[in-house]
Amino acid sequence: MKDLEEIKKYLKEYDGPEMNIMEVCGSHTEAVAKNGIPGMLSKKIHLLSGPGCPVCVTPSAYIDKLISLSEDEKNVIVTFGDLLRVPGSELSLNDVKGMGRRVEMVYSPLDIITLSKKEPERTFIFAAVGFETTTPVYALLLEKLIREGVRNVKLLTALKTMPEVIAYLMDNDAPIDAFLAPGHVSTVTGYGIFKPLATRYGIPFGVAGFKGEELLIALYGIVKNRGNGVVKNYYPSVVTEKGNEKAEEVIDRYFIKTDAVWRGMGNVPHSGRMIRDEFKDFDAGSEGLTEDKKKNKACSCDKVLMGKMKPADCPLYGKVCNPLNPQGACMVSQEGSCFSYYVNKRTD
Repeated sequence: MKDLEEIKKYLKEYDGPEMNIMEVCGSHTEAVAKNGIPGMLSKKIHLLSGPGCPVCVTPSAYIDKLISLSEDEKNVIVTFGDLLRVPGSELSLNDVKGMGRRVEMVYSPLDIITLSKKEPERTFIFAAVGFETTTPVYALLLEKLIREGVRNVKLLTALKTMPEVIAYLMDNDAPIDAFLAPGHVSTVTGYGIFKPLATRYGIPFGVAGFKGEELLIALYGIVKNRGNGVVKNYYPSVVTEKGNEKAEEVIDRYFIKTDAVWRGMGNVPHSGRMIRDEFKDFDAGSEGLTEDKKKNKACSCDKVLMGKMKPADCPLYGKVCNPLNPQGACMVSQEGSCFSYYVNKRTD
């Protein structure tokens, strides 16, 4: 591998065929902006943000279901902070919290156990969203609930898996020449999970870390491998080919693969996970959440998530839609592409 200065020079002066490289992971979108990566690249290398922010791809029907569950005064909705402001078809969780319903924010799913033991007469419902990275935590939560005999906790799941949505993008004309593969997801799945996709579509995948240097090294490798169906691991300190097999085992113990609805993209076959039938007592009604209505029909989150539009090209961006008044989920989370572009004043 060349030294960093040579890598920077190559990426800045690259004059080959234009390349669209999608960073699938929301954390990569955030890191790319914070490290000023777009300004270090040739005008022929284009970075696209993908559907790797769990908040961004949560369908409106899921938010609506949580809001519906909050109508029962015995129920307490428990969630991470980002999900509070995600718009459903009409309202957000923040809206109904302002109406006096019980909606609690936590920093870890395991915090719900402490809350539930203090009020055994109530049912605590955790908004379980995320990808392969967080699914093991929800599996461990279920394991702990069973072991401790806690029966007043349920999960409403919107769990997603990455390979299937990548295939969906490629099969639906997303303009992508390569993928900056998600580092966090790959710690669980291993980088080998992307090999069939690289072979099938004849494009390179580069697994990257989150520091500026790590991102540049990965982008260099991806550009050098343009047109080749290969997977390269540029995050070897954390990621292996097979990943965390123990984490995969605990996931499979409590969850089964299923179809899943992605905001703006609809149903993606086999791209989700749901609680197994034998543990259905812990499910708050996750099946059948297929409807995905836009709060504002002009919102272009669907096109942004598929790499078909840059955030700034959306007619709402920076006008009606901003972090204080999000019209779509991409403007809510710090990992959301529209939020990242807006806050970091990205113009690429």
